[in-house]
Amino acid sequence: MTSGLEELQLATLALVVVGGFAAGWVDAVVGGGGLIQLPVLLLVPGISPVQALATNKMGSIFGTTTSAVTYYRRAHPDLKTALPMAGVALVGSFGGAIVATVLPAEVFKPIIVLALIAVAVFTALRPTAGTLTQLRYKGVRHLGAAAGIGLVIGFYDGLIGPGTGSFLIIAMVAVLGYNFLASSAKAKIVNMATNLGALAFFLPSGALLWGLGLVLGLVNMAGGYVGARMAVTQGSKFIRVVFLFVVAALILKLGYDVLQENVLGR
Repeated sequence: MTSGLEELQLATLALVVVGGFAAGWVDAVVGGGGLIQLPVLLLVPGISPVQALATNKMGSIFGTTTSAVTYYRRAHPDLKTALPMAGVALVGSFGGAIVATVLPAEVFKPIIVLALIAVAVFTALRPTAGTLTQLRYKGVRHLGAAAGIGLVIGFYDGLIGPGTGSFLIIAMVAVLGYNFLASSAKAKIVNMATNLGALAFFLPSGALLWGLGLVLGLVNMAGGYVGARMAVTQGSKFIRVVFLFVVAALILKLGYDVLQENVLGR
């Protein structure tokens, strides 16, 4: 199996490096780095969609791990919520990756677009949402709601992927009552687990391009570190603004995919 670097032209490698850094930064702040990273990988000559997905997950897990550690050191997220949520999300992600092999993601994309529009409207019309942490549940109910979020969004990450971090953040803001900064910090821990779950499914298939994945991982780490530090410094208002931009980009990207698949027939 090749590493994916042998015949990679310098210009394409530079694009992968820039795209990986940008994806790591976006993922660290609000999630959605796959919007940048996956399309860049698909530009690599000779790469298959499955290889791109597997290599994308490898790069992403480096970035999410780095940003999770940075958030932990600077924002001290609640691990009593984040760790059980991450464990359930890992299982959900593995399950989603299995379903992705038999059920095309195109079936779910129209639903995801509608969900993203609802998320954007909710965030735009409620400017105070996510400003302060005001938990809506306590004890077992809190952990149960967190586990449900982890399972559903983990499954989504394994099945489709782009915007997982954004869905995690808005779910923790709207359902659990955390502010944007606390939600983003915990989302990185959960997103690290979902990446690991999907990667565990892809590894035995031999689809991973190790050399390209390691390069992507290194630049993801750099982007994740810078993004996490900036998010902690700037706080919830900054995260909310970036969140709205990323959600808008997700709506446009997935909406265009749906249009192509169902209207244009491509």
